[in-house]
This record gives sequence, C-alpha cells and structure tokens, in this order.
Amino acid sequence: MKQKIKSIRPFIGSENFEVSRSFYRDLGFEEIVLEPKLSLFIWNEIGFYLQDAYVKDWMDNTMLFIEVGNVDEFWTELQQLNLEKYEGVRLTPIRTMPWGKECFVHDPAGVLWHFGEFFTQ
Repeated sequence: MKQKIKSIRPFIGSENFEVSRSFYRDLGFEEIVLEPKLSLFIWNEIGFYLQDAYVKDWMDNTMLFIEVGNVDEFWTELQQLNLEKYEGVRLTPIRTMPWGKECFVHDPAGVLWHFGEFFTQ
C-alpha cells in the first residue's frame, strides 16, 4: 500500500456515557459530539471515539498506549487532576521498563490507558 496513514482512532465503550465524557474532558481531551451516543475525543494529534456501549469483558480487556514527551511531568500533572473522584478510576505510578517508562490510568469503565515514554537509543 502506498497510501499515507494519517491516524488511528479506536472505539471504546463506557459504562456510564455521561460520566466517561466528563472524565475524558477532565483528563485533557477536547470533545466533539458526533451523535447522541458517540463522541470523538482529541488531544493534539491523538483521537478516539467514545460510544455509549458497555460490554464488561470488552472494557476489562481494552488497553491503549499513548506516547508522551516526559512521563515524569505527565504523572505530576495527572495527579493534580483529581480524576479519582470518578468511581472506578485508578492511577498507577510510573514504572521503569527496559524500553522506557510508563504510568497507568483505569477509566470509569475499566479501560486501561498506558502513558509512556520510550528511551532514546
């Protein structure tokens, strides 16, 4: 294929659509409402679709990775957002791996977000 790939936008679900919408806005994403039960959330060049659909096994097995410029700074900012006010949200501190560093956020529906920084080679 010779076409240039421009983006990837996964679809994720929500147990409570309104709560998840609020959570992602608080996290820093801009919401674009597409339909009553579907929104696009964008942060710089990164985007995903949030839908008003919940399948527990799907949510419990969904993981997304976002590369950030500096995980230490991101973690500091993340802690100041008071995201744990949302039921089910968990923040997991930075861990160092052979490839880089990452911290984690479980959203209100159980989706696991990895925010990581790769070591330069």
